[in-house]
Amino acid sequence: MDEDLTEMTREELLNEVKKLRQAIREHRDCSGHDLCWHHPALWGLLPEKTDPLPVVPEWPEFLRGCIKYRQSLDEQVPQAPRSDEPYEE
Repeated sequence: MDEDLTEMTREELLNEVKKLRQAIREHRDCSGHDLCWHHPALWGLLPEKTDPLPVVPEWPEFLRGCIKYRQSLDEQVPQAPRSDEPYEE
């Protein structure tokens, strides 16, 4: 799956690592309402070009998952600042 790496020059490998690190940082630095978004841009960085459709839970299950995720943030980063900023499109 990653055979392309063996054919890259040192310079190409360094550029690839920098590109991937930047994408990881952007994802890591999501905050507020951006935590809830689907992030296909990350997958677009992979050499295999597929566009899989995610399995989307029905609303009740989806909301339970959102609540569980938010609870996990309370447990894992209880010191994180809180916001009551409304979602705006």
